[in-house]
Amino acid sequence: QVQLVESGGGLVQAGDSLRLSCAASGLTFSSYLMGWFRQAPGKEREFVAAIRGSGGSIYYADAVKGRFTISRDNAKNTVYLQMNSLKPEDTAVYYCAARGDYSGSVDSQRTYGYWGQGTQVTVSS
Repeated sequence: QVQLVESGGGLVQAGDSLRLSCAASGLTFSSYLMGWFRQAPGKEREFVAAIRGSGGSIYYADAVKGRFTISRDNAKNTVYLQMNSLKPEDTAVYYCAARGDYSGSVDSQRTYGYWGQGTQVTVSS
């Protein structure tokens, strides 16, 4: 049984940093592409970042490029999202997701088969 458990969310001020973690179990972690998505109140869930199983290729949404960094530790079955220079518009529930590491678009949530329960990030102005 695959489980993805996010942690690290919280309430911060604009300009602050947070690091989210997602611990995975029940899968061969290094064989999976891992992604982060977020959903703000009243909005559709959107792609944030993704990283291939080897960590060799990384992808970001334009809205977070230069501020967020995705990384993974395959020995710990964990993927991270370091979020710097946070803005109020980053406020959302952040979800970790996993799918097989095949070629193709990484930003479509429909291609991800496993999801965590989400962690709330709130950025005050």
